Amino acid sequence: MNTTPSKTTDLSKTASPADDPEKNSADAAVTEDPTATAVPAEDRDEAAVPAEATDQAEDDGLEPEDLEPDPFTEARHGVGAGATAVVSAALGIVALTGAWSGRVAAERETLMGQIQTAGGSSAAQQISEIYGDAWHTTALVNGVFAVLALLVGAFVLARPAFGTPATRPQPAWIRAVALAGVALGTLGVLISAGMYFDLFLSLPVAGTPAG
Repeated sequence: MNTTPSKTTDLSKTASPADDPEKNSADAAVTEDPTATAVPAEDRDEAAVPAEATDQAEDDGLEPEDLEPDPFTEARHGVGAGATAVVSAALGIVALTGAWSGRVAAERETLMGQIQTAGGSSAAQQISEIYGDAWHTTALVNGVFAVLALLVGAFVLARPAFGTPATRPQPAWIRAVALAGVALGTLGVLISAGMYFDLFLSLPVAGTPAG
């Protein structure tokens, strides 16, 4: 009797899906989004740039180096402010020590007083015309220099407040010299006012002649 051998299938020799590389690659291709497209490298670089920076550069039409402050312009402004501060301090010193123009004006008033009292006048009139007018003229000239020192120093200190937002703060020495000019000018104004109105020293008073 002929018997047909039965075919048995060895399940241990069956390949699993995980062991088949071709099938794995096919499955991976299927799971990917078919509508996705690769982004070029240039597009990725442009996307990394902030939109605000790009818009600002396009609106201004300037290169990055054009936005940097000019060192020569800043140096010129610094020299001008420093020179103005020194002028303010110098005017304050002149207001306290006296100027040659004040001495010339005082001598002129003295000469005019002598001419006016040459024909004969009282002692009080001679004191007022010869001495008092010259004293007041000196105080007036010194007061003008003091006011100029005060105004120039105040202008240097207040100048950054009227500048552009990109203006750098002034150096400390410029502010210090300008502040010294303001202080000297203020002191000169007070002294000149006291001299002009005879607050510190009054005019001499002529004695009453003996009867």
